[in-house]
Amino acid sequence: MNERDLEFNLYELFDSESLLTRTRYQDHDRHTFNGVINTAKAIAEKHFLPIRQKLDTHQPTFDGKKVQLIPELKVAIAAVNESGIGSATADYELGGMQLPPIIASAAGAYLSVGGGVGIGYNMLTTANANLLEVHASDALIEKWVKPMREGRFMGTMAMTEPGSGSGLGDLSTKATKTEEGNYRITGSKIFISGGDHDLSENIVHLVLARVQGAPKGVKGISLFVVPKYLVNDDGSIGEDNEVALAGLFHKMGGRAQTSTALSFGEKNGSVGYLVGEENRGLQYMFHMMNEARIMVGTSGAVLAVAGYQYSVDYAKNRPQGRLPSCKDPLSPMVNIIEHADVKRMLLAQKSYAEGALSLVLYGTQLSDDSRTAKTQEQRQYAHTLLDFLTPIIKTWPSEYGPKANSLAIQVLGGHGYINEHPVEMFYRDNRLNPIHEGTTGMQSLDLLTRKVPMNNRQGYLATLDEIYKTIEQSKPYANLDEFSVQLATAVDTLKETTQSVLTAMSTKHIDLALANSVKYLALFGHVIIAWLWLKQGIVATKALAEQPHQEDKNFYQGKCQALQYFYRFELPKISLWAALLNSTDSSTYDMQVEWF
Repeated sequence: MNERDLEFNLYELFDSESLLTRTRYQDHDRHTFNGVINTAKAIAEKHFLPIRQKLDTHQPTFDGKKVQLIPELKVAIAAVNESGIGSATADYELGGMQLPPIIASAAGAYLSVGGGVGIGYNMLTTANANLLEVHASDALIEKWVKPMREGRFMGTMAMTEPGSGSGLGDLSTKATKTEEGNYRITGSKIFISGGDHDLSENIVHLVLARVQGAPKGVKGISLFVVPKYLVNDDGSIGEDNEVALAGLFHKMGGRAQTSTALSFGEKNGSVGYLVGEENRGLQYMFHMMNEARIMVGTSGAVLAVAGYQYSVDYAKNRPQGRLPSCKDPLSPMVNIIEHADVKRMLLAQKSYAEGALSLVLYGTQLSDDSRTAKTQEQRQYAHTLLDFLTPIIKTWPSEYGPKANSLAIQVLGGHGYINEHPVEMFYRDNRLNPIHEGTTGMQSLDLLTRKVPMNNRQGYLATLDEIYKTIEQSKPYANLDEFSVQLATAVDTLKETTQSVLTAMSTKHIDLALANSVKYLALFGHVIIAWLWLKQGIVATKALAEQPHQEDKNFYQGKCQALQYFYRFELPKISLWAALLNSTDSSTYDMQVEWF
């Protein structure tokens, strides 16, 4: 991670110190913010970094009875739990620190890079507990959330099934109500991250299931707490709850976290506790799903940052070849960072990685604003923006993070392709992010069919308004004229394309109109990243005018150069995507199954 860039994002771009005026954070200051981040960094360096490669090469195993993980992971997870960072944003009353999510996210970045998905056990637990705090009864919170906040229990989300995949409306897991008022759960789930392990006393599964007699489709889905072990009235661990591990999946990357197939209630049914009301389970689960989507985007961003940082360091210290202008074979070799094409690859990585990082931190701040901003109007506005932007926050970093990691491998050349260097591992770990928590294709459909039209395009229009505000703010700075004009033109292209696609959706076959939805998401994502780069450019330009010391001057000039790269090399791509969308190109739609 780049400490200076984190500092830039937290205190210059997003002004996290202004959060200290909010009642929830009044016990904190910049010193405590940095203290938590530095603690996370220390844990990552001491406990996770030494086992980072071992977590990759020693995948979890299952002997038919128990999952085996490397023992060092349990020590590392315990260190996170003891620090309280896993519950950093939770209320004091539940064992939390009441820290702003953007600070917790910055701290988590070090743990994510240091431990990969090894830290995913904690992150899923936090998201599970957050959902229950909002939607569950006081009794469920007391019984399940408090032990998760303490680190004694860990949590999962159990949605995907062998027969339905991401089509949750077709799920078949059943819930039968008992005379005691609870439910018996029967069915199977697959790809459940952290579904079984020995890292905690208990595992709290949040399970989507259909109560007998419920409506078909997504309107008949309910949500249940289904623990691995039941818990006695005194809080001690009780009997087994018929949550059986059917097997482990073996992944391309992200190997530290178990990916499991689970079977519920093979004998009498697993005991499940209803969260909220029947048939509203998917609505509740979206609380965790949306949080998980920001987590996925964050993973994509920080792994891109890590690969970029590593490849920059390598390029600065790897002598090879001479510049084309040098004709003397006896002259010293130059470090490869002097070669123009290596600079190109590093600039591309920087524009992707640092653009993605600013996006996910912005999303994290919006999630905070939606709960703690001073007025109801401000909270609602933040919620509107976040709800709209979530598909982009999840998808753009998860698509362009692996692209950055691929370029990191290329910078290292043959050394990048071997596991003596970590960049190939970063790529493999990052490659999962475009897949889970809703594939890129699904996110693009959500953006076009739900998020754009929703509430008379309220989220869409609010997002454009934020972009226009930044364009206006950039006008006093002559060095940004080129980019502000280009961004305004890009927004015009986006608006024209949006109207064209929405018209096609209402006047043409809906499947044809949505055939190129991924290109719409790419277009919108590039406009958003360009906007955030312009915001970074404004901050950097102001700082350069103050004649900073040389190290900071280099940092800010690097920001301006990455801004220029993104606008000249990346943003023009939206013209091609817009052309395909505006013409309702049918190349993919017309392809026949038999022709493949």
